[in-house]
Amino acid sequence: MQTEVSDEQVAFYRENGFVVLEGFLDSEELLYWRQTTQEAVDQRLAGLGTGLNNQGDPDAYYAQVFTQCLKLADSHKGMRELMLDARLGKLAATLAGVDGIRIWHDQALFKPPFGNPTAWHLDNPYWSFSSRDAISIWVALDDATRDNGCLYYLPGTHKTATQQTVGIGHNQADLFRLYPEWRSIPSVGCPAPAGTAVLHNGLTAHGAGANMTNQPRRAMTCAYMPDGSTFNGTTNVLPANYLATLKVGDLLDDDTVNPLIWHA
Repeated sequence: MQTEVSDEQVAFYRENGFVVLEGFLDSEELLYWRQTTQEAVDQRLAGLGTGLNNQGDPDAYYAQVFTQCLKLADSHKGMRELMLDARLGKLAATLAGVDGIRIWHDQALFKPPFGNPTAWHLDNPYWSFSSRDAISIWVALDDATRDNGCLYYLPGTHKTATQQTVGIGHNQADLFRLYPEWRSIPSVGCPAPAGTAVLHNGLTAHGAGANMTNQPRRAMTCAYMPDGSTFNGTTNVLPANYLATLKVGDLLDDDTVNPLIWHA
């Protein structure tokens, strides 16, 4: 796994709010990530482990944007080993410029054959902490192309974004009702050969096109929280028993919920 980044890549990330790292996984690692992720998703959809997925109504619009299975590391040993790799934490921390990284949540995102587009949105406003340094990794398990729904970004939007976003709904452009000034920013498509990692800031506007092919476009992702982040009052994926102990401003430092995977 190629997790070392150059000064130029760090600078690009901080200026644009995203960076593409081709060759992140070698062929053997890619095969293992594919097998592990597919097995974890299959188990989740079969009802094993927690029910954190969006397939309650598989014909609903959002269910056809992608099959989304969250916190697979909680229910699958192989996924836990992948997600707790300290090298991933160091990579995220290096790009974000923070001293420590905790996992917020992992999630598999499989865009189905002929799947719906992913509307423009921001990530961090959904989560239970607010940070300008939140970061996610998105690993292509299949070739992600302009035909099957590769990621698109609006460069630099992490610098002016607030904690407002929209849901991933039917209207691709809903986000621009909140940020009309972003309409003038040219979008950047990021085709990604299988084994590529794409990392983006939690406040960078992004989306994806429809899958116009008859094959899935699979990706495994993980959202990261800078160590020292505090609870903002949003429930998101926090367990109910933990949520009941929190008040706004409390440190989110429970290693059983948000593992600290790297610290300087």
